[in-house]
Amino acid sequence: MTILPLGRLLTEIPAGKSGNTMAKGDFCIVCGSEGPLSSDRMCESCLRSRVTLSLMPEKIQQFRCAKCGAHEVKGRWSQINSNDLCDLRIRENLVIDERSDNSQVEFSIQEIDDRTKRLHIEVNAEVDGYIFSDSHSPLLQTSNAVCPPCTRKAGDYFEAIVQLRSAGRKLSPKELSDLRKTLDQVISSMEPNPMFFVTKEGSVPGGWDLQMGSKALARAWGRKLVKLFGGTIKESSTVVGVSDGADVTRLTMSYRKPAYGIGDVIRYKKSIWLVDSWQKDGPIIRRMDRFERTGATWRDMERSIVVCPSIDQKVVQILNRDSSGAEFMDPVDYRVATVALPYNDDGSSRELRIGFIDGEWLAVPVTDKGGFDGRN
Repeated sequence: MTILPLGRLLTEIPAGKSGNTMAKGDFCIVCGSEGPLSSDRMCESCLRSRVTLSLMPEKIQQFRCAKCGAHEVKGRWSQINSNDLCDLRIRENLVIDERSDNSQVEFSIQEIDDRTKRLHIEVNAEVDGYIFSDSHSPLLQTSNAVCPPCTRKAGDYFEAIVQLRSAGRKLSPKELSDLRKTLDQVISSMEPNPMFFVTKEGSVPGGWDLQMGSKALARAWGRKLVKLFGGTIKESSTVVGVSDGADVTRLTMSYRKPAYGIGDVIRYKKSIWLVDSWQKDGPIIRRMDRFERTGATWRDMERSIVVCPSIDQKVVQILNRDSSGAEFMDPVDYRVATVALPYNDDGSSRELRIGFIDGEWLAVPVTDKGGFDGRN
């Protein structure tokens, strides 16, 4: 037996009117008998014959989406387990006398088949100090339907097109995978919404296109991409129809990922720089040969060239060191080689990050974060 804590569903007994009352010369206004009377001046027998503690329909009809299994609840479609759903249907349909107090409702579920259940409900409450009990056994029947989100999915409905591109080059399969994974992260971090779905997606020349059921999801994903990978977002809207006198628009959002990432070594204005972090208007870059940081715009960085991506950089063990250089084993031919220490070397580290740049190994300064974007 499952206990449903409905508590006081309707109006409590007004103050001063609860309990039995009896004064000298009082008698029941229905049968004329003397004895304890209710607040309506009726004896217990007459009160019980005139009080219907609770009402419940014999049959309760509900609708379930045949595609996703969501149930219709007060005009909305929700994923809900069987016990909570039965609890909800009882609350929607059970009516208890407004004079009752200390109401308690218990129910159990009898499974008949996948679409039919029998609910066994027991109601106990006090009316004018007398204990009343009632029982119901309604049939809960489920009919198949299709919820609006599934209808839209089946009809290839979409509100936004998201285009993933890169500046001046084709996105690699790994980059596309990393970008696509962030969409699942965004969906899991937001409040559940049945419109958060992808209607269609696939490879196109130079990138990846997705058709999505929600403009809000597309914009939230765009902000996530810029925060993690830098780059720019461009939006445009197209009128595709009219609903209730208002234009219905479709969003096209183009995300352009930079040709470089955090930790990449680039050539910018004839100098060698390290991409350090992202900001709204462009990256923060750091000089390789001395302590100097500056900001650059996305447009300015279009003239930069990646000379050593972070994925090609190596972390090697220092064999010997002095104040200006360190010996290590070349990861290509396994010979002992020497490299100048980075300007921010702490003098005690046993490891060194190096990159093969312009035909020789160069030490790469470690950023303030102690590393890069986790691609190594």
